[in-house]
Amino acid sequence: MSSCKMKLRPADIAERWGISIAKVISWIRSGELRAINAATTQVGRPRFLIDPADLEAFEQRRAVVPPPEPAPRRRKKDPEIVEYF
Repeated sequence: MSSCKMKLRPADIAERWGISIAKVISWIRSGELRAINAATTQVGRPRFLIDPADLEAFEQRRAVVPPPEPAPRRRKKDPEIVEYF
């Protein structure tokens, strides 16, 4: 029951994130960001519309998570070295 007014245009997303419209369209063309083509004909210029749920799923897939803390390194003990303290 989603209406067309609820959909976002590539320009809306580009403005929100401060990136170029071409970048958003490249994500759509590569299949990374799901969108529909609302153009009147298939052969004309595409008019992409993105559902907010698809945008949220895209954001979750692209979210940066901090890497886990590395385990402390242990030095290999040389049998020839004698520790006095």
